[in-house]
Amino acid sequence: MEKLIIEGGRRLTGVIRAEAAKNSVLPLFSASILTDRQVVIRGVPAITDVLCMAKILRELGASVRFCGGDVVIESADACCHEIPSSLTRELRSSVFMLGALLTRFRRAVIAYPGGCDIGLRPIDLHLSALKRLGVCIREREGYIHCSCDVLRGAEITLDFPSVGATENVMLAAVMAEGRTVLEGAAKEPEIVDLQRFLNAMGAKVRGAGGDIIEIEGVSTLHGADFSPVADRIEAGTYLIACAVCGGELEVEGVRAENIRLLLHKLRENGCKIHTKNDKIRIESSGRLRCNRRIETMPFPGFPTDLQAQMTALNCAARGSALIVENLFETRFKYVPELQKMGADIEVRGRSAIVRGIPRLHGASLTACDLRGGAALVVAALGAEGVSEVTELSHIDRGYADLAGKLSRIGASLRRVP
Repeated sequence: MEKLIIEGGRRLTGVIRAEAAKNSVLPLFSASILTDRQVVIRGVPAITDVLCMAKILRELGASVRFCGGDVVIESADACCHEIPSSLTRELRSSVFMLGALLTRFRRAVIAYPGGCDIGLRPIDLHLSALKRLGVCIREREGYIHCSCDVLRGAEITLDFPSVGATENVMLAAVMAEGRTVLEGAAKEPEIVDLQRFLNAMGAKVRGAGGDIIEIEGVSTLHGADFSPVADRIEAGTYLIACAVCGGELEVEGVRAENIRLLLHKLRENGCKIHTKNDKIRIESSGRLRCNRRIETMPFPGFPTDLQAQMTALNCAARGSALIVENLFETRFKYVPELQKMGADIEVRGRSAIVRGIPRLHGASLTACDLRGGAALVVAALGAEGVSEVTELSHIDRGYADLAGKLSRIGASLRRVP
């Protein structure tokens, strides 16, 4: 088992370029099986979620080659419509494969998806939307069996703007007969990216980024060469780390409008933020004020994937903060680890009251999920003394070379057996 050894108290200075967004790359991998032509996805991060999705495509019969930072996918020989339970239970994003498999094979068998343990994430919205497109669904013994004679366009309304359900509808409707109108769609930048990718393959999709997405079914799709949007969550994590440690950091590749609320909150903390084109620069003294309230919401609201990192920031700031988590009911599982460092946090259901203290101290910490693990790293970087973080497999799901990137901007940390 590997662990991170982190010596806190170092200022962060320099430049980091954000990787391609994990939450964009994974559905793009799914979409690649919609064509029997070659697909190239540029700048793909070397994270375990990506490697797991590559394994899934290979199980289906596709060829997946990693060429430097690019991935070349050829699905002409794909012939399997069933995903092994060992892979679906490891990766939540495997659920995106339902819509793509139904489009390609008119059949799909998939175990209930896994991923981080941050609470229930039912896929009822996915299944009810697919039924509207003519899919017959049977659930038994932990597996979802889907089939259809033909996919037909339909009018679909989501009761909640689920990212996964929105992407599944897009993947299932893109080659369906007729027109599909999806109301109540998720608006995340990664949804817009999927639209861009599908249209680059010859699809007719419009409206992504708004409440209504319209899809006109086409008969075939061709290959594409595509560069995904930058990872706003990775970028946000590094900006928060610099805010906690103090220093000056420029993050390249990410558009400010994609993390607008985070930048607003960091200004509330006392940081100076400068934006230009796809560059965001933060200047921090390391002496921060607490945010009065942070409440997670679907995009363009505050992202749940940055909630834990901002809680870590508020632990050693002046004042008190109220953190409200509206999307996942057990996303405060990382709080006992921060309390080991001296944090004053009181969890009440889906809310947490954070009372800032002058400084956290080092401790032995265990990551319990992806973003909670990132929050522990952020807290340790700003703490007094040395911390150890174990269970790095969670962090590896979403951050490529975390230790190397932070070391290059002045942090003192190393990854050891």
